[in-house]
Amino acid sequence: MAAQTPFTIKWGILATGGIAETFCRDLLCDPAVREVHDVRHEIAAVASSNSADRAASFIQKINGPSTAKTYGSYAELVADPDVDIIYVATPHSHHFQNAMLALEAGKNVLCEKALTVTAAQTKKLVAKAKEKNLFLMEAVWTRYFPLSIKIRELIASGAIGKVHRTVAAADLSFADGKDDGSVAYPDTNRMVNIDLAGGALLDLGIYALTWVFQTLYHLQQDKESPNVLAAIDQYRTGADESTSIICHFPKNKMTGIATTSIRVATDPNNLNSAGPAIRIQGTKGEIQVFGPAFRPTQYKVIRKGDAVVDTVDCPIPKDPKVDYGHGMFWEADECARCLRDGRKESETLPLSESIVIMETMGSALQQGNVTYPELIATDVYDPKSPLNSGNR
Repeated sequence: MAAQTPFTIKWGILATGGIAETFCRDLLCDPAVREVHDVRHEIAAVASSNSADRAASFIQKINGPSTAKTYGSYAELVADPDVDIIYVATPHSHHFQNAMLALEAGKNVLCEKALTVTAAQTKKLVAKAKEKNLFLMEAVWTRYFPLSIKIRELIASGAIGKVHRTVAAADLSFADGKDDGSVAYPDTNRMVNIDLAGGALLDLGIYALTWVFQTLYHLQQDKESPNVLAAIDQYRTGADESTSIICHFPKNKMTGIATTSIRVATDPNNLNSAGPAIRIQGTKGEIQVFGPAFRPTQYKVIRKGDAVVDTVDCPIPKDPKVDYGHGMFWEADECARCLRDGRKESETLPLSESIVIMETMGSALQQGNVTYPELIATDVYDPKSPLNSGNR
């Protein structure tokens, strides 16, 4: 019997920064290297907000296909009839306006995390996707790692008993804080620029919360939004530089602790010498996850009363032809399968869960008195917003 032709999904890439480059390089990897044979990816078009030449340079930089169209505006990209889905790769500050631009144009959307700046914005996007009968997903790539899938299966099977606590840290892989109170980059850098919704939580802390939610909330039979208690230190720009959050699920008797910082590192020497980044604790043992919270490559299962520790390595496959493989291709595969099967959201990260996570972050930011400018915090869509046109 002949092998079935893989389903092809055609991507439109909205923005040309670092995360877009990483994602596109993964799209160009041969799916067979990761033992995927049912879907494949094509880069159909790329857009810069105001320069078609920049989009063309981006295609050259990633050794992308010569057939890919290049645009000097986001509006042109979302109007392209050959594009199946838009990947929104702009800063968090732009996500709401950019994703809404795509949805209004009738395009399916994969939007980088954090999905938006506020929960109100997320709810507006979800409502619009449902109104237009379109696919929408937050690009929390870590959830689609085989490692994450296996850990959720272990928890669901009762391998460590009833889980009551997850402790997760998500920091930069190196400490950027200086003793004089500054950090190693200028105030205009997206990590601390309040105009770009900078700060530790929306950029890094969402990974710590990802582990809290995918190991606790996601597996609850009776879904329970957490009570949130947060402690935040603000940087001189007004962005959060260190944030710690306790998520309490009292009905389920579960607690998640998520920490994030741009000052101190979870793994100072990048060799896992500091121990696991994630600890998932149950009545019969615990699962420890090693490697950065966003890109883990190993887990251990420690069972109560058992001296034998199961250590499982989960390397991220590389395509030898392009000498690349970062791990973002698994979330792209999920998008392809959802579109193929007519699903409008991912079961691995339902839109309702993205809303609860955004509400959790919103509560933490409010407790820490972190506020963002109206231009990026508004939930009123404006197709002519400078966030869509690039004209500020």
